[in-house]
Amino acid sequence: MTAEPSLPTPHHLRAVHRALAELRRGTPVLLTPTHGSAHPPLVVLAAETAGAHGLAEFCRLGATPGMLLLAPMRAAAVLHRPVEQAGAAVALRLSADLLSETVLRGLADPTVDQLVGITPETGPAPALSDAALALAKLAQLLPAVLAAPVRAEATQTAEALDVLAVVAADILAYPHAMALGLRRVAEAEVPLEDAAQARIVAFRAPDAGIEHLAIVVGQPEQSAAPLVRLHSECFTGDLLGSLRCDCGAQLRGAIARMAADGCGVLLYLAQEGRGIGLMNKLRAYTMQDRGLDTLDANRALGWGADERNFLLAATMLRELGIPRIRLLTNNPDKIAALTACGVDIAGREPHEFAPNGVNDHYLATKAKRFGHLLG
Repeated sequence: MTAEPSLPTPHHLRAVHRALAELRRGTPVLLTPTHGSAHPPLVVLAAETAGAHGLAEFCRLGATPGMLLLAPMRAAAVLHRPVEQAGAAVALRLSADLLSETVLRGLADPTVDQLVGITPETGPAPALSDAALALAKLAQLLPAVLAAPVRAEATQTAEALDVLAVVAADILAYPHAMALGLRRVAEAEVPLEDAAQARIVAFRAPDAGIEHLAIVVGQPEQSAAPLVRLHSECFTGDLLGSLRCDCGAQLRGAIARMAADGCGVLLYLAQEGRGIGLMNKLRAYTMQDRGLDTLDANRALGWGADERNFLLAATMLRELGIPRIRLLTNNPDKIAALTACGVDIAGREPHEFAPNGVNDHYLATKAKRFGHLLG
């Protein structure tokens, strides 16, 4: 049995949360190993947000040459050949003349104009590479990170620049800690078009950042096994009625089904695009328009096929006092994930909607490549 990661302290959680903001504003961050480790610290900078100021600070702190850390599939596309690596990251060595905003974004983002004549060499990825890419993902940036070992003489420079340091292990443990720390913060009766007896319960993580919602229909806590639906937010489908997916139909259909059943809970999770965020989902749509399916489009951007964290849902159900459920889903992975988190699943209830003429390939990909149980 795999041991759960030790949870960061509130002080360390704050450091990770601040590091996410630093990456998003184009500022370098120092990744440090756990105490007693022989691995050197890394200075990292997100390729997507790197500007002239951030690059100048990076060069003052990091040993040259720098390297760009990419997920294997993105690295293979940049190099035009398969790559072999042991960890989650491939390191591309970059000379000083390649450290520019245009080059970094061209290497990181397959949706922008591709660079011609640039074929970086690969090298061994540093020990903290996994944490570097994880930090970019948590910030919902492209998983492409400029990295270099911190120069021995740069300690005072880092202090003078007020560069934030964060422990790599705390980054890797952050999603687990955020999910376990979710707590109810507000709720109100909100009668819905398809469910007059409904209320919304808002949950917030300890970092006071992303919030998740539970749409509670009736009194599910009084049912032996109420209907529960895990619904990841979809701005385009839920709000705009996009025909590219079936999310809007699933959302409204689930609420109506719960009302007809007498009660239920729809957990509205802030995990747009299977956890990659709205900006990256739009990039994935661009890749789909170029011929890739949903799974390969995510991978082409450097993301996994599904980046969601279903421990969030298990914690919300615990807070709502609902230990046993009937899960409204076509996705066996949700059943396995919730079961692993200690939720007692009495059964699966199908939740299928017919193709609309636009999302036919999307639904076929769900069945063929994600294993969804669709007729």
